[in-house]
Amino acid sequence: MKKVLFILMLLASFAASAQERLSDHVVLVSIDGFRPDFYMEEKWPAAYLKYMAENGAKAEGVRGVFPTVTYPSHTTLITGAKPARHGVFYNSPFEENGQTGAWYWFENQIKVPTLWDAVKAKGMKSASFIWPVSVDAPIDYNLPEFWYLEGGSDRIQPMRDKDVPDGFFEELELEVTGKLNQRTFNGDYMNREDRTGEMAAYVLEKYKPNLMTLHLIATDHFQHEGGRDGEKVAFALAAADRAIGKIWEAAERAGIADRTTIIVSGDHGFVDVHTRLAPNVWLQKEGLIGKEKDRGNWKAAFHTSGASAFLHLKDKNDQATLKKVRAAIEALPERTKKLFRIVEKEELNQVGADPNAAFGIAPIPGVAMSSSATGNDVVSGGGGTHGYFPEFKQIETGFLAFGAGVQKGKTIHIMGLEDVAPLISELLQLDFEAPDGVLLPGILKQK
Repeated sequence: MKKVLFILMLLASFAASAQERLSDHVVLVSIDGFRPDFYMEEKWPAAYLKYMAENGAKAEGVRGVFPTVTYPSHTTLITGAKPARHGVFYNSPFEENGQTGAWYWFENQIKVPTLWDAVKAKGMKSASFIWPVSVDAPIDYNLPEFWYLEGGSDRIQPMRDKDVPDGFFEELELEVTGKLNQRTFNGDYMNREDRTGEMAAYVLEKYKPNLMTLHLIATDHFQHEGGRDGEKVAFALAAADRAIGKIWEAAERAGIADRTTIIVSGDHGFVDVHTRLAPNVWLQKEGLIGKEKDRGNWKAAFHTSGASAFLHLKDKNDQATLKKVRAAIEALPERTKKLFRIVEKEELNQVGADPNAAFGIAPIPGVAMSSSATGNDVVSGGGGTHGYFPEFKQIETGFLAFGAGVQKGKTIHIMGLEDVAPLISELLQLDFEAPDGVLLPGILKQK
């Protein structure tokens, strides 16, 4: 009898918790290189995104983290913490013996709790597709972003090997996409967005996870290739928009649309590039870094991350080397010095950047960074990039929220990337606190 009463009380508790929630299913979509003008300007082909903007909540801009690159930003989205706290400082960790090509792939590299942790602790289900830093995460249905260093361009087999549960990728091929290969699931083409959207839609309809995280990448690829207004950027945005439409239709087919919230954000904006700067050339001329892949007998190295660079000292207490680096920068021609500013340690700490860096370099818009230690320190460039210090409009990303629990017609002037996680936590009533983010008032309906 006691056991029966306990079960009834437990069921009642779950029912009460569900009634308190504003949403039962939250889909967090990250569009890589997502810009507010994609849903605020007429010229862009994004019918679903614009419908969400008109009938939900939107931000005129979202301030990113430093550097404004993909992996630190996505980790901020899923933790509500800035890089200094969550530990994912760049796309690729700084490696003292030279960069191997490894990225921050594994969830155990995140130093704070994630929304996935909170969902699991609540006894709820999660799903994720191509999300950075998600290998071995506590996710029920997971296709993480991962590749082998010796695997060439093959991204299919690594996902097969790291899928959760075992055989999940094969199930998706069997039920949704057909057999996938490098031609039919390739980040260089729009078809990957269509396939990812179809897979996410299938999982939402069949398994009905409480939290789904989804990363769409074509907009980033084609802005790198052609700049902000490259000829394929509109096509890439339309592909991302289609993927979101597939997910919303799946919620309707599953009968859960009235209890589903879709949140669309990004990781950074984009800036057209005209110049590339190679600060390691300055160090090489001073004998502080070698030309070898392992940096030789190095004392100082700039770790570049898109349009930013961070100075690392082999000995963090080596003030003589630090002084030599500063002198080399001070001796640069004025035409070079006007291309960037120094971000001192205090400012790095204020914005939550890598605490291991002695200082950073923030170039002006239009200037990107190169890791090269040879050749000219200033060369011409093209295409587009990101990574800039989050202090101007073009590098801001976007935010939309639509569906269950969201106020219609709310516009936010500016918010932080770290403010997305508290919103999701509140929608699902998770036991989760974002270390650096806040729940902005007015986005969600009152209970």
